[in-house]
Amino acid sequence: MFIGLGTTINVVAIVIGSAIGILVGSRLRKDSQKSITDILGLITILGAVGALAPLWSSDFTSALYQGAPLLIILLTMLLGGFIGSAMHLEDRLDVFGESLRKRFRASEESPFVEGFVTASLLFVIGPLAILGSVSDGMSQGIDQLLLKSSLDFFAAMAFASTLGWGVAASIIPLAIYQGSWTVIGWLAGNVLEQYQIDAMTICGGLMLIGIGLRLLDIKKIAVANLLPALFLAPLIATGAHLLV
Repeated sequence: MFIGLGTTINVVAIVIGSAIGILVGSRLRKDSQKSITDILGLITILGAVGALAPLWSSDFTSALYQGAPLLIILLTMLLGGFIGSAMHLEDRLDVFGESLRKRFRASEESPFVEGFVTASLLFVIGPLAILGSVSDGMSQGIDQLLLKSSLDFFAAMAFASTLGWGVAASIIPLAIYQGSWTVIGWLAGNVLEQYQIDAMTICGGLMLIGIGLRLLDIKKIAVANLLPALFLAPLIATGAHLLV
C-alpha cells in the first residue's frame, strides 16, 4: 500500500461512476433527469444536516466560550466569503470548467461547466476529503477514503446521468486538493484537534446546503467563493480556544 492510494481509488471511482451515469443518462427522459437532479439536491441537503450537528456537540462547545461557536462560524464564513470573492474563485472555477469543455469538445448548450463546478464542490467539500487524506498521508489506513469513494461513485453516476462529462473532469481539483492534504498528513502527522475538525465540518455543511439549493434551482449561491472558510475554520477556532 502506498501513500495516496485512497485518493487514487477515489479518482477511479468517480470516472467509472461518471461513465456509467452517462451511458444510462442518455436513455432517460428529460423529466426523469430533472427528477434525479432534484433528488440529489435533497440528499445533499440531508447530508448537510449531519455535517452541522457538531455545532451543538458538547466537545465543540466546551472547547470555546459559551455562546461563541455560532459567532465563530459566522466570522469564518464571512471572512472566507470575502477572501473568495476578492480572489474571484467562483469565476475562476467557471473559466477552468469552460476551458475543459472546449478541450473535451462539448457543446455550449451542454451542462459540462455546471457538472464540473457542482461535482468539484460536492466531492471536495466535507470532512472525509480532509480527514481521509490526512489519515492516508500518516499511513493510518484509507478506510475513510474508501467510504468516500463509494459515496462519490454513486453520486458521480447520478450527476453524470444529467450533467455529463463535466462530472468526471472534477477529478482534477479533487486530486490536487486531497493530494495536498495527504502531503500535509505525511509531513505534519496529526495536525488537527477535534474542535478544529468540527469547525471545518460545520462550515462544509453550510456549503453543502448551498450546493443543494443550486441543484434544486432555488438559488445559485457562489459556493466556490466560500471555500477559503474551510482553511480559516481551524485557525479561527484555535484563536477562540486559546481565549478559554
